[in-house]
Amino acid sequence: MCLIAVAIGASKRWPLVVAANRDEFLDRPTLPLARWTSDAGTEIISGRDLRAGGTWMGLSPSGRIAMLTNVRGPASLTGEKSRGELVTRWLESDGDAASFMAQIEPQAYGGFNLVLGDFNRSAWHWLSNKPGPKLESRALKPGVYGLSNGALDTPWPKTLGLKKALYSALTASDEDALQAELMAALRDRRRADREDLPSTGVPLALEEALSSAFVDFPEHSYGTRCSTVLVASATSEGWDLALQEVTHAHRADDIPGAQNVRLRWEG
Repeated sequence: MCLIAVAIGASKRWPLVVAANRDEFLDRPTLPLARWTSDAGTEIISGRDLRAGGTWMGLSPSGRIAMLTNVRGPASLTGEKSRGELVTRWLESDGDAASFMAQIEPQAYGGFNLVLGDFNRSAWHWLSNKPGPKLESRALKPGVYGLSNGALDTPWPKTLGLKKALYSALTASDEDALQAELMAALRDRRRADREDLPSTGVPLALEEALSSAFVDFPEHSYGTRCSTVLVASATSEGWDLALQEVTHAHRADDIPGAQNVRLRWEG
């Protein structure tokens, strides 16, 4: 994914809310959100990248979730392994974040941000292999966080905009209204003013095209492929989760669609 806002413990009514866009080349083969079983026998709920395997955001019925973005910069890392496998590896594992991080070879992957959630341990972490050769990590306390293709909470205009929309949506009257507010924010095509653009080492035209929450860059056959909203409602038995994914059409032969999955994390 290339833009994420996540509220962790910021609302008693909705203890977890995620709004995210996945930006990708339009010809990269992808499966939409669905329940599936990994080679390790783990049930996973996610979309899937059919070129390299793995996913950009996924969760498991056992209470784990992970979200991934790439890191953009003038000296971006390259690696032989797919970053998407980090998400599925976390979902297949049952250890804590520290043991998971100890098994990662940072230089084997391109630059990444990874958010890890463990409902059963009430533990949330962000980790990244940028800017140095070692993993940087941070435990996430209750709050609202934003993530694009820089470090956690880097104040890029679209990151700030989505965080603001998430703060507002947490006051919505009901789940439908909350989802609608966040989906509208994820579809925002307004580009940042030039003076507000980050400087990540890419050409100005590309920097401008990537500055909107919803990316539409047909000149490079690139754009926002799907938007995802996850809402967890607190109950006496745990969390009820509603996951909604909208697939966007950029070309005449693209097929738009929407998928919805509901599940419960008990605890």
